[in-house]
Amino acid sequence: MKTREIGYWFGKNVFITGINGFIGGNLAKLLLEKGANVFGLIRNAKHDTLLFYEKLNEKITLIEGHVTDRDLLARIVSEEQIQAVFHLAAQVEVGVGLANPYLTFETNIKGAYSLLEAIRSCPQTIKSVIVASSDKAYGNYPREKMPYREDYPLIPRYPYDVSKACADIIAQCYATEIYNLPVVVTRFCNIFGPGQLNFSAVIPDSVRACLGYGTFIPRGNGRQIRDFIFVEDVADLYLRIGEGLARNPAKVRGRIYNAGTNAPRSVREILETVYRLAGRERAFRDVAKMMEGKKTVGEIDCQYMDFEKVNQDFGWAPGHPFEAGVAKTIEWFKGYLKHKYEPRYHSNSSLSQRKRKH
Repeated sequence: MKTREIGYWFGKNVFITGINGFIGGNLAKLLLEKGANVFGLIRNAKHDTLLFYEKLNEKITLIEGHVTDRDLLARIVSEEQIQAVFHLAAQVEVGVGLANPYLTFETNIKGAYSLLEAIRSCPQTIKSVIVASSDKAYGNYPREKMPYREDYPLIPRYPYDVSKACADIIAQCYATEIYNLPVVVTRFCNIFGPGQLNFSAVIPDSVRACLGYGTFIPRGNGRQIRDFIFVEDVADLYLRIGEGLARNPAKVRGRIYNAGTNAPRSVREILETVYRLAGRERAFRDVAKMMEGKKTVGEIDCQYMDFEKVNQDFGWAPGHPFEAGVAKTIEWFKGYLKHKYEPRYHSNSSLSQRKRKH
């Protein structure tokens, strides 16, 4: 018997919203390794994702639809006898939220209560529901209040942050004695790693530039403080929480869990690390010059959190130091970008003066 067959997730029917996204794809990959039967909601068959690039789509059941379609969600949960739900679907881009708050509120808020209502209508098989909130839901606390604590009031201001806070509170409501659903809310710091193809995010955008496939334009002065956690560690934690909730719902239901590394860095330090590990130290000097005097608009100044509570309840701690995670991310992007298209070198890459040999 294979080792994976004796684990909790072997043979479990698991439903992931947002499965075609960065975190959803990595979570599906780990669940497949554990022997789970994975079902995923997909809004459109966008193939430029980790899910399709690594051919995970061939091993799971994909269902087309929107996260706001309550009737569809109820049919999935009922017909597939779903036992665990990971709600990851969201409009995640802060810039899109500022430009189009309606779309952000519709997807992130309505999507949350549509799914939870679907589960409430047919809860017989459901053992765990994990709703992904965000550190952004806390809002803009001063640096001396860091790291965030789970009992901090939510005081968001920007559209994306507000949408995540609303979904967060809605999920908590369904976990109360009123509805008694096995729901847990997670608030994680910034997540990075293989498959993060949202190039408005600082790490994939800078990695792409370092590898010669684009130009990195900083969006601020680099002084913002952030905490970054590697996606493989996040997937591992999700499974630990899902199992813990199913095995001991009375203890875990309704809880909120932060997860970070408690090792905050400035955006400038993050970029410097990426460029150094990619062997592009000289190119970073140009990036540093561009950051001087820039203003940062629509983003929180300082955010980070620790992992004390999840360590106590699930024995979890980050398994990848930041530099190790960045190195693995760079290696993944080397293969992905080479597969996707030929490189085009730009001015803030140290490769800009080379000519590609054919």
